Amino acid sequence: MAVVGIVGPGRAGLGLAGALARAGHEVFLHGRSPKPVPGGLSLTTGAVPPWLDRVAIVILAVPDDAVTEVASRLADSGAVGAGHVVLHLSGVLDRGVLSPLAPTGAALGSLHPLRSFGSGEENLEGVFAAVEGDDRAVERAVDLARSIGLRPFRLGPGGKARYHAGAVFAANFLVTLYARAERLFRDAGIPSGEARAALVALMRGVVENLADRGAGALTGPLARGDVETVRLHLEALDPQDRLLYRVLSRLTLDLAGLPEARRQALERLLDERLAGE
Repeated sequence: MAVVGIVGPGRAGLGLAGALARAGHEVFLHGRSPKPVPGGLSLTTGAVPPWLDRVAIVILAVPDDAVTEVASRLADSGAVGAGHVVLHLSGVLDRGVLSPLAPTGAALGSLHPLRSFGSGEENLEGVFAAVEGDDRAVERAVDLARSIGLRPFRLGPGGKARYHAGAVFAANFLVTLYARAERLFRDAGIPSGEARAALVALMRGVVENLADRGAGALTGPLARGDVETVRLHLEALDPQDRLLYRVLSRLTLDLAGLPEARRQALERLLDERLAGE
């Protein structure tokens, strides 16, 4: 088991600290000011953690725009050395933001669990996590992740921002699309509660099919090449929704595998302007 120090007792820091402690690791927590922490954990406060000489792995669970500042404070303390592994939890930033620590010889990298942290005890079993950085940092991050049930995968050089953008498409934009769909259901006369239940059931079924078939789970009028249905959709939508429908439909055609003549017919329809536009 490892001795791990976590800087930043926010939701991510506390969630990870709890998971590590339950897995048998010795965990130290540090923050800028006192605050309550869950039972079994203790918190030190101040500019620099007093326990740096006692830990092998340091995890910076701080906001993205604070990572480099905290890394600089740790470097200036002189307490981080070549035996340390320093990781941060940012989803979009890579090891480069830890560059102030490079002269210390510490192994630098990042570990990003692909989920949101809540306020209670975190069950990370089966959650995927992205890791990147120096080889030694990646090795320790993978071991640490597996010890708490995470399923780590390594990112290629320069891949962090693309990875995180992909996660935004899959998670955040899914909520945006749901909100659009719910409004259209309500505009069609469906009560809000029934609209939500119907759409969640529909989306859950799509996600289940994705698990089995990937992008082969595509169904609907674009998968069928149904030009008339797409025309009716475009005529029914307001300009903003119609623009979104056009953009998404154009991308979806790349997945549909339609005969060329049918694809071209849909492309012409999606590109033409309706009266009043």
